[in-house]
Amino acid sequence: MSEQHHEDRELVSPRDRFGERIRTNLSAESIQARIIETELRTLALTFEELSTSAQVPQAAALLLGARRRYVAGEGKAAAYAQLLNADLSSTLSNVFLVDGHALQPLTVLTDVRASDVLIAFSLRRYREETVRLGRLFREAGGQLVVITDSEDAPLAPLATSLIRVRTGSASYADSPTPVAAVCHLLSALTTASAKGARRRLAERDRLVARLGLYSSDPARPDVEEETET
Repeated sequence: MSEQHHEDRELVSPRDRFGERIRTNLSAESIQARIIETELRTLALTFEELSTSAQVPQAAALLLGARRRYVAGEGKAAAYAQLLNADLSSTLSNVFLVDGHALQPLTVLTDVRASDVLIAFSLRRYREETVRLGRLFREAGGQLVVITDSEDAPLAPLATSLIRVRTGSASYADSPTPVAAVCHLLSALTTASAKGARRRLAERDRLVARLGLYSSDPARPDVEEETET
């Protein structure tokens, strides 16, 4: 572990990182340059490590073979969970976001099967809700994919597939860039091998047009209606 990485891991809270990284005497241009440079380095390092690992392809295989796919994360990690859930739902059936509202952890844990997979986003400071859900899901016999920033994370020992991302940053907040990139990578690998993905995407496009969901994509008649006229 590099000295810089060790120092970064010591800065546990956003307050700690703000005091160490943000200098009020720096110009906006200087801060921007530092952040861009660090984000590029962090993303490159994450991809470099993942390219020598089979963890993302393994996670994609678990998702493809699953009966039900659950995605969970709390706090800031909830945004990553929503992102991955949106992408996976486009091409796979039975993808569910455990958000504590529409779908409660209790509901999920009541009926866990060995063919079920939970993708848990668990990043420092490691929200207890996600840790508990992951542990209980694994104890119930489900498969666990953990996306985290450290091999020492609470859920790491329980992971069927552990995807580690680097989150070093020049800002008070840990970098979201590699986490979002891993969401994109995982959903792309899963979709590439998903049966019926093309048909599902085509059907979604047809329904999007019928519902007029996007202002730049006005509702169009579907194929059957065009044939009849």
